[in-house]
Amino acid sequence: MALALALAVVMGIMLMKAGPLVSAEVQRENEAELIFRGEAIAHAFRLYASKAGRYPMDLDEVMKVRPRILRQKYKDPMTPGGDWEFITQVRPGASGNTDGLPIVGVRSKSSANSIRMYQNKTLVRDWQFTAEQNLLGITDGIGKSRGSLKAGGATDKPQAPKE
Repeated sequence: MALALALAVVMGIMLMKAGPLVSAEVQRENEAELIFRGEAIAHAFRLYASKAGRYPMDLDEVMKVRPRILRQKYKDPMTPGGDWEFITQVRPGASGNTDGLPIVGVRSKSSANSIRMYQNKTLVRDWQFTAEQNLLGITDGIGKSRGSLKAGGATDKPQAPKE
């Protein structure tokens, strides 16, 4: 009986040590899924704009296009409700109301720090998945757009410079 109790205590201690590793792995998987879904939605917005000549007002409009340009109406994997924050083509007014504005992208509502780096940002809420990479038309002075990352811009956090 005492041996079983000691074994249970040792197993409990080992599980407590493994807990943080498991939660980090879950977050890493959710971040990878967020990037996949966000880039898929941004790509669907680009296709929708090329077919319709304008950006959609909501995700349901994108889902009505035949043949389908988005496999399913993806949810945000980083938030419990799965709702996205929409990035509009036009800045919302003083009220902040975005109803009726064309949507060019999505981003997560989660304020969690990320394990990986995407678009040189480490806060999940700052990761933007947009059909137009250069929404403001900012250039670097020699005609190249700033922030025009291609799909798959995710990296691990930078390591210390090697000398």
